[in-house]
Amino acid sequence: MVERLIKNIESNQLFSSNDTLLVGVSGGIDSVVLIDLLYNAGYAFDVAHCNFNLRGEESNQDEIFVQGLAAKYDKQFFCKSFDTRNYAFEEGISIEMAARDLRYHWFEEIRRANRYDWILVAHHQDDQAETFFLNLARGTGIFGLTGMKEVNGKIIRPLLFAARKEIEAYASSRDLHYREDSTNAQTDYQRNKIRHLILPLMEELNPSFREGLLTTISHLKDASLIYNRAIEAIKERVISRKSPDTIEISISEMKLLDPLPTYLFELLKEYHFNGEVVEDLVKSIDKQSGKQFFSPTHRAILDREVIIVQKQDGQSSMRYYVDEKTTDVAFPVKLSITKHRRTVDFRLSNSDRIAMIDSAKLQFPLILRKWQKGDYFKPLGMSGIKKLSDFFIDEKFSLNDKEKTWILANGEEIVWIIGFRLDDRYKITPATVDYLEVRLG
Repeated sequence: MVERLIKNIESNQLFSSNDTLLVGVSGGIDSVVLIDLLYNAGYAFDVAHCNFNLRGEESNQDEIFVQGLAAKYDKQFFCKSFDTRNYAFEEGISIEMAARDLRYHWFEEIRRANRYDWILVAHHQDDQAETFFLNLARGTGIFGLTGMKEVNGKIIRPLLFAARKEIEAYASSRDLHYREDSTNAQTDYQRNKIRHLILPLMEELNPSFREGLLTTISHLKDASLIYNRAIEAIKERVISRKSPDTIEISISEMKLLDPLPTYLFELLKEYHFNGEVVEDLVKSIDKQSGKQFFSPTHRAILDREVIIVQKQDGQSSMRYYVDEKTTDVAFPVKLSITKHRRTVDFRLSNSDRIAMIDSAKLQFPLILRKWQKGDYFKPLGMSGIKKLSDFFIDEKFSLNDKEKTWILANGEEIVWIIGFRLDDRYKITPATVDYLEVRLG
């Protein structure tokens, strides 16, 4: 396998034998095999490890193990500890995305400071297949189906030629020790579901499935080169950059493109807008000037002549506005909103996922936001006010539960802790004439 690694590096001109390498090592089997291969191939490298503090003492033991590995191969060891959950919360992104961002940003800092030529990571063929299905499930354009690149900027993936079974066989033949991530066997995570459930099923249907999928990915990469040239030409025509964090997309120029949803998706995907939001934007393009659309990192404002795309702060400080005509909210939380006149056969819902709110007590636009320190409300059925922090303690909210909680507010007053409790001040009373029914999901 050492010879295959060298051949792959040389034939694809990934790097030269004189280059200095920084290798990201988690302590799992893939990265342990990678550094052993590099060592036996005679390449110069050092080791970097991220402690994301996501698995308690297990994360700390991973750090100690990788430090020992670096000593074993007589390599310099870099390590950094991250508050990953808090970073994900502040940036309004998933834990997986947060870990990826923190890892690669830090790797690049080390590379620059120590003048390494390249950063190496241990993704392999099975990771490529899993990435294909992840992107397919999320909804993606052609680039999402082309998998990971062997070279992406200063990041190199020299093990994409190898399957997981080959890596396991090499580790066994060399008697290599590595750390097992306890979460890898769980099917709660999307990637693990693909690894343990979907890929084995596909191989049951076709034993040569993995080879066929990799061939398909290769063909898609070739097609994407042609596709990319067309998209880049369109970008130059329809996009103007107003500041480092703001672009404008000409609506009149966009309307000349067919199919419009596909072109707009390609223009907005780097700002993390998904296909559902793009479709909603296309439907609104001739109807609602001023309407806003959101991704985890940006917002798009539908103006009369342009679509303004701006970078946003983390979700913890972001506010999303719900005007009086809004019937559906897709982001940051999915809501449906209907207006009703109270009738004699009215029945109050007892579901926590439905809020029935006295319309006369509301002043639009309503606000969707995260909870903040010092927030208080009057829980439905209670006479006094209560701090949200105390409510969370009483209801036994985990840190993860609190991070996921969204607030529907009327100005500075809380109307509904979405999915949990209505504020008593906004309940329906015998005097209520009109009401809003807001449904979660």
